[in-house]
Amino acid sequence: MSSENGFLAVSPKGHLLYERVSRLLKPTKRTTPDQWGADNRVYPPSAGHPGPRDPSLTPYTIPFSRAVHEGTYPRNALVMFAQGGKSEVFLDIIGHRMDTAPVPILYTGPSQQFVREQWEPRVTALFDEAPKLKRKLPRGKRMSKTRKVISGVPLRLAHGGSSTALKSDPAGLCLTDEVDDLLSNVKGQGNPLRLIDQRGETYPNFVHAMVSTPSTGLSEIEVDPETGLEFWAVQDPEQISSTIWKTFQSGTRRHWAWPCPQCGEYFIPRFNRLKWDKPKDASGRELPSTPIMAKKTAYLLCPCGCPIGHEHKDWMNERGVYVAPGQKITSDGKVSGQPPDSITDSYWVSGLASPFSSWGERAARYVEAVRSGDPDEVQVVLNAQFGELYAEGGGEVPSWKAISKLASETYVSGQVPSGVKLIIVTVDVQKNRLVYVVRGWGAKATSWLIEAGEIHGETAELEVWDTLGEFIQGDWDGIPAKLVLVDAGFRPGKKDTVPVNRVYEFCRKHISLAKPTKGSSHQMVRPIVVSKIDVNANGKLFKRALEQHRLDTDHWKRWVHERVSWNLEQDGAWHLPEDITEDYCRQIVSEARVKKASGEVKWVPRSKENHFFDCESMQAAAASMLNVLKLRENSPTHRRKPSKPMESQTKSTGSGWLGEESIW
Repeated sequence: MSSENGFLAVSPKGHLLYERVSRLLKPTKRTTPDQWGADNRVYPPSAGHPGPRDPSLTPYTIPFSRAVHEGTYPRNALVMFAQGGKSEVFLDIIGHRMDTAPVPILYTGPSQQFVREQWEPRVTALFDEAPKLKRKLPRGKRMSKTRKVISGVPLRLAHGGSSTALKSDPAGLCLTDEVDDLLSNVKGQGNPLRLIDQRGETYPNFVHAMVSTPSTGLSEIEVDPETGLEFWAVQDPEQISSTIWKTFQSGTRRHWAWPCPQCGEYFIPRFNRLKWDKPKDASGRELPSTPIMAKKTAYLLCPCGCPIGHEHKDWMNERGVYVAPGQKITSDGKVSGQPPDSITDSYWVSGLASPFSSWGERAARYVEAVRSGDPDEVQVVLNAQFGELYAEGGGEVPSWKAISKLASETYVSGQVPSGVKLIIVTVDVQKNRLVYVVRGWGAKATSWLIEAGEIHGETAELEVWDTLGEFIQGDWDGIPAKLVLVDAGFRPGKKDTVPVNRVYEFCRKHISLAKPTKGSSHQMVRPIVVSKIDVNANGKLFKRALEQHRLDTDHWKRWVHERVSWNLEQDGAWHLPEDITEDYCRQIVSEARVKKASGEVKWVPRSKENHFFDCESMQAAAASMLNVLKLRENSPTHRRKPSKPMESQTKSTGSGWLGEESIW
């Protein structure tokens, strides 16, 4: 009797052990997570799509799962919409890794309730869907809710609110779900993503994969000058609350791209490509959208102007590819070139690619959210339905690049165009500088930015104000300032150390030219209200009262944002010099107008610096005060007369040659 037969004779269940050991020792063929899922997972009849798993249904998840498997990057991030297959791709990754190359895995969900009630049941269901994996579970041992053992190694389920769970076991693979719902600081222990990264320090091929829908922050589009592809631009991280988006923009920034079924050109689908018809009244005037009409008429418009119907989505998804800035796509879908250098391989896909919801349904949900007047509802739709960032009022703000296109080729900063009839100076007061704008105004309120800059110095001190005084007393091509408005919303210095209000003091000193202003955060009956103020300086009241102009902030800021959209050839156009700076352009769109459900309007910041925007809104108010709309082409331009040279008061001494005054 052979040793094998002897063993089997001694142990009635020896053959079962033999089969089990054989399975564990049998080499597994090389495969990828998506292929493993297709070969091994079968959904039950109760599932939304019962039967064998088909990863090609969500093709945008396949490159991400394969990147995690390859381990080329230590960190992988996928930004996408809700209900788009991200949980299934995580389950494919877990099953594939535990079956082919077992390693301790740490899964982190946003909350304990989420992990126990939603994720753990799906992990348990994975074992039933994949019999091959189920055979690798330990027999006779009960596994806990948060710790499973597969192929002899643990799969730990943790949540983002537990620093202990995030710091407990080492792991060769970490999967983090719904990153934007994690705490920013776990019980004083620091950023949860960094805590998770530390779990893999002892594994040379450690990978941390994360997925999430985004939340809030400023987003802008940049166009690749060579390919014409529209990518998400990298923004100041301080202007972004979304953790997954900050991770995305610090990575390779791969975008899911489609070929247009009409022109064949690849483009990146996103919300601004979604269009729908709007109702019109009897006169042809466009009325607000309705959810029903949006659902019935929704379509995409590719950058070339081709309308694309929803029936083409599956065809486009089949040919979809990821492309990053610096890469090109050929007409047959081949991507060439290198993505940005990074330790994070990051991906973004629009909710328009979802196979589970039509474009019409997404358009209807957006219209319904907008009509509700609730910004929170709009955010949910943009985040969950489209996978995009939400910024309050973002839809009503032009891009800074649109502002830069207003630059004229006929003049540069400091030059005064021939159409200027009068000049206005406006000043925004900061702690350590004065920010100013000089704008020339002409016929029918047409205007030209002449100068925008800063005068540095502590505004609690007199020196910077003296410099401003000299500045406003000057002229531009002989044209003096007609009016100067200075924002008094910020009071330089503390009252106990600087009892005099420097803004009021300055305006009193230049009372014929300068006027203090304050903006109102609430809508006013009239856009400008004038009031008399007496300034108490050193316990004395000034007899000559200053006029302070309270400005309706909403009215004048809205005026600027409306005016920048005007054609430069029409009367009232808003011009910029050829050498206008990017910083100025960004500040003009630094705030967005938001109307709450209550009807209240507020302007929310989209970036930190907004001073030139404040100055330009004061320019609009000052122009109204001077009634510039009535200026005409033949209106006189008041220039200062050149001062005559001083005549010498020195008497001739007759000491030149021949006793005469020297001609030299």
